[in-house]
Amino acid sequence: MILIIDDDAAVRASLQLLLQQAGFETKEVASPSEAISFLEHSTPSLIILDMNFSLNTSGDEGIDMLNKIRKLHARVPVILITGWATIELAVKGMKAGANDFINKPWNNDHLLQTIRTLLKLQKVSPEKLNRSQLDKLYNFKSIIGEDKSMLEILSTIGNIAATDASVLIVGESGTGKELVAEAIHQNSLRSTKSFIKVNLGGISSSLFESEMFGHLKGAFTDAKSDRIGRFELANKGTIFLDEIGDLDQNCQVKLLRVLQDRTYETLGSSKAKIVDVRVVCATNKNLEEMVNNGQFREDLFYRINLMTIRLPALRERNADIPLLVNYFLENLRKTYNRPNLEITLNALNWLKQLYLPGNIRQLKNIVERLVLLNKKDTLNETDFQSQFDTVLK
Repeated sequence: MILIIDDDAAVRASLQLLLQQAGFETKEVASPSEAISFLEHSTPSLIILDMNFSLNTSGDEGIDMLNKIRKLHARVPVILITGWATIELAVKGMKAGANDFINKPWNNDHLLQTIRTLLKLQKVSPEKLNRSQLDKLYNFKSIIGEDKSMLEILSTIGNIAATDASVLIVGESGTGKELVAEAIHQNSLRSTKSFIKVNLGGISSSLFESEMFGHLKGAFTDAKSDRIGRFELANKGTIFLDEIGDLDQNCQVKLLRVLQDRTYETLGSSKAKIVDVRVVCATNKNLEEMVNNGQFREDLFYRINLMTIRLPALRERNADIPLLVNYFLENLRKTYNRPNLEITLNALNWLKQLYLPGNIRQLKNIVERLVLLNKKDTLNETDFQSQFDTVLK
């Protein structure tokens, strides 16, 4: 059952009709006092909370009510909703424990998608599974590893993939953030639709809108033909925004707008387009620190990390190195037509002791480089030692 708390009868009626048509049971109350009386004896599945219950439009009444809700029901998802939205109010609400923030007038599809996502996340199972059990349930064939930390990550991916929750993947360079993003998409309900990868660090500020939202012919000097933007290409699918920590503040504002409203305008057009997309972001930077330093917008940070997945460095799971190396060799046997390629146990143990700041990517490069430069089919410790210093240069 979804509890609607709003002093506007028209809003309550509109939300009630929308939610009941979507198959949800609802309860509507007009004031914080009515809501508290209800919540003291009942636990809803989700709460939609208005931010203002008087002529005062500061949102303080909504924040106060949110604090009271959290004392009574710490885990019930809460969506804040208001017609007087400000960046500061959105951030204040998320810090106080809200799960999302929707502006009036809302987009019905986006609101329903948000509700379903939050309800699905409430049902996430904490059950711990081994690698064999996980592989029977999900498609994780591109992710190699049996370390405890990786099994927890794979379990999390499996649990959240079927939702539309925004996901932030953090970790050092070379830890496999793109593979995790693809696994989220492949195991989602959007798996038959597009998975669009965007390296934000490689897009200049001047081209950001054209790349992300597209442009019409003649929109600017070099616009010699129409261009479809990345968000339109990803519609109904997943968009993977890599290196989001490299985005400058001007572009952050433009990205926040489409993530907030799920609408955008193609350059050269004044017609708004609606986009239905799952957003997965990744970075090797500390976004919390960047927020504190004023380098990354706090409201955007809360918008992109409903769920956060932290990938361990390879040195934190070095027991997986033999699995990774053998996986690389299996692919290299086919790529270079060398079916007898193998590696000695001593060589694997030597590789496990290496400090690899480039993580999995660096390990893969070391193995492939040795295969290319070495004509022997059996790779031993001495072979790797002789190449290692050269590879690091």
